[in-house]
Amino acid sequence: MAKGHRSQIKRERNAQKDTRPSATLSYARVSVQKACFVLDAIRGKDVQTALGIVTYSPRYASSLVKKLLESAVANAENNNGMDSAKLYVEECYANQGPTMKRVRPRAQGRAYRIEKRMSHITVVLNER
Repeated sequence: MAKGHRSQIKRERNAQKDTRPSATLSYARVSVQKACFVLDAIRGKDVQTALGIVTYSPRYASSLVKKLLESAVANAENNNGMDSAKLYVEECYANQGPTMKRVRPRAQGRAYRIEKRMSHITVVLNER
């Protein structure tokens, strides 16, 4: 157990907090594997290039990532006072969320399971 007064423990925990602007989309109805195709394309790029990539990408996940990227840029400008021209995508990743299980009827009374996967997508920006 941690030592010290509760306010001291909170102060130390908040000092270690990540201050980079970010945006998170929870329970996105796209699998992690499909989301990572889009995220791999924009990782390390500056924000304008990344927005161009996701705007013209034909994948479904690109529309989700575009909205998320715009939200992260707005967070950077409003909360952190950063210049949007200097921002780049430092981190972006997708973690597995819960899976919806559905049943598909098959021949001879059998039932096959269909798994509709979800993911939690995170985009973290930083200034160059």
